[in-house]
Amino acid sequence: METISVFLDDYRQAPEGYVLVETIDQCKSLLQDFNIEHLSLDHDLVSKQRNGLMLVQMMVKESLYANRITIHSANAPAGKAMYFSLLQAQKDTHMPQSVNLSLRPLPLKNYSRISLQYYDDNK
Repeated sequence: METISVFLDDYRQAPEGYVLVETIDQCKSLLQDFNIEHLSLDHDLVSKQRNGLMLVQMMVKESLYANRITIHSANAPAGKAMYFSLLQAQKDTHMPQSVNLSLRPLPLKNYSRISLQYYDDNK
């Protein structure tokens, strides 16, 4: 199975080397069909009903994970809810302890090259 890195966002550009998806359905399909090295998730998407938290809930329910998951949402309360849902899944042993979780919000506009260095350093 091919290994890729995925960036879920309907507004920001994906870092170099990442597959950009704009909906949770596209993201879920990639989680099912590929080995995901790094999955970076936004919360606020075009569909207000089908957001990043809904994807996280589906991932936990269906045991769909990546080696590394980053929550990059600028929506602080929603991003934290996504992050803590994944942490709880790890504590409850629904998600492997080996999955590396991080909460690293990216601004919507004008994020610097330094902000994206995290993505370059962890390919």
